[in-house]
Amino acid sequence: MQPNKPLVVALMGPTASGKTELAIDIAKKINSNIHNIDSRQIYIDMDIGTAKPTAVQQSQVNHFLIDVCLPSKPINLHDFQSIAKTSIERDLEKNGLTLLVGGSGLYLQALIGGLNPPAVPPQKFLRDQLEKIDKTERHKLLKLCDPFSAQRIHPEDSIRIIRALEVFYATGRMFSKAKNMRPTPWRVLELGLNPDNLTSRIERRTEEMYKKGLIEETEELINKYGNNLQLLKTIGYGEARSMINGKINYEEALEITIKRTCQLAKRQKTWFRNKHNSKWLNDENALPEALTSIYEFLG
Repeated sequence: MQPNKPLVVALMGPTASGKTELAIDIAKKINSNIHNIDSRQIYIDMDIGTAKPTAVQQSQVNHFLIDVCLPSKPINLHDFQSIAKTSIERDLEKNGLTLLVGGSGLYLQALIGGLNPPAVPPQKFLRDQLEKIDKTERHKLLKLCDPFSAQRIHPEDSIRIIRALEVFYATGRMFSKAKNMRPTPWRVLELGLNPDNLTSRIERRTEEMYKKGLIEETEELINKYGNNLQLLKTIGYGEARSMINGKINYEEALEITIKRTCQLAKRQKTWFRNKHNSKWLNDENALPEALTSIYEFLG
């Protein structure tokens, strides 16, 4: 450990594990700000479907990296890394420590794991062509070009599949191999949260999302940005849009959203287990354990 470096505490875990609430409790105790490392909460107008911290929660502790970009102008991993690092460095310069919270493993790795993603700008013509291909065929194409990325990216994740293909065609290199590694400039303490009752938590949170207005939020996104908005293919919004378009009913939308979220959580847990060295917190005693780890790390 290098005490002259600022401290970054990273709280990670699968979706619906309770990270938001725990992060606020931790931040209050250690007097820090929160940076949300989430691939969708960075977008304006996407609140309910991304489980974005509420206005009340955000009023308790300063939250950064929320509502930064328009959904009509999606950013890639390299762009996110640049935006996030600027925000984190500014916070560390003033306070000496900060708290990162998120379940987007690749985004976390780009900040605390030394991952340096390729700086390939969006290729509009190529993207337009790839979007016309059936999603099953598109995933098969990725298997041919980059089998490692195809194994890691779910066939339904059109945004990341297109990005991996975009990098391959622009550079001739597989996306999974085009990412260089470089040392992180901070001391990093990784904490993990993975409650035993995760499935029931996912079911409960998904039901709450629909009751709070996920359908209405999706309708507003369609009206504002168009029915073909790429981010409307993501979990929750995809099912809500299908319901709005009359393809499925409410019960089916709810069931599919829960299923897709459970699948995501499984992939997230695998990622964190393989890519990170977190201290996993006991769900019933998470706050005291987290604070003990932080104070011990600070020395």
